[in-house]
Amino acid sequence: MPEREPIHVGEGEPIVMLHPFLCSQNVWRTVADQLADTGRFEAFAPTMPGHNGGRRSGNWLLDTAALVDDVERRMDDLGWDTAHVVGNSLGGWVAFELERRGRARTLTAIAPAGGWGQHSLTKYETVLKFLLGGPALAAARLIGPRILDFPGGRRIATLAVSGPADGPSHPDLVALVDDATHCTAYFQLLVKTLRLPGLLELADVAAPTQLVLCEKDRVFPTPRGNRYLVDNLPRNTRVTRLEGLGHIPMLEAPGRVTELIADFIDANTEPQRQAPPAG
Repeated sequence: MPEREPIHVGEGEPIVMLHPFLCSQNVWRTVADQLADTGRFEAFAPTMPGHNGGRRSGNWLLDTAALVDDVERRMDDLGWDTAHVVGNSLGGWVAFELERRGRARTLTAIAPAGGWGQHSLTKYETVLKFLLGGPALAAARLIGPRILDFPGGRRIATLAVSGPADGPSHPDLVALVDDATHCTAYFQLLVKTLRLPGLLELADVAAPTQLVLCEKDRVFPTPRGNRYLVDNLPRNTRVTRLEGLGHIPMLEAPGRVTELIADFIDANTEPQRQAPPAG
């Protein structure tokens, strides 16, 4: 699969935006453009290794550390020592690891993965859900986006993505099917999830953090799917709940996601801004 150029738009406060498992930078297109249109943010959304349009993973034992290494190299290439980091699902897990390495000015984790210890029912349930989705993924690889036109095809495609089936647009769903069927890291990352613990150092998170939970999330359903995060993150973590939205809310309500990202960054950068010149 050819490597694609990351989304990179706008000027201002730097934001790194990280996508979910099986997806690509495409899920951030609308939100990135909306953030750039404010004139206050420079949005950068790469596709992570092993995903459609991302760099080759290099070896079979792909793990979270390798994904974090790739994002760090990209930040270094941009000259960004730090940035505001936003991640959804797998991207949220990577975002927490970037914070641990001192690369995050603020952290917005949207329905993040990794909310478990070494042995957790949530971890095994998550892996099982993706394995049970294997036959649908195999069918999509054979048929392509036309699978959305089959009876029940749209509902199957949106179960792990959105609340209602009519949440994402048809072009977004076509892009999702294309991404999922060209993700070479499917088994690698599921094996990684089984082998390794999740986020074990949540209490040490130092950057201002916003945890975004989605009411209709079927991947990490509330409360059991995110209890570990709520219980272990620092008490000053902002918890934002999105009613009626599923696991990838950027595809259902990009405006709401743009607003919560922008508001949180503004709230945590305002003291550093220079006052406007006197008229």
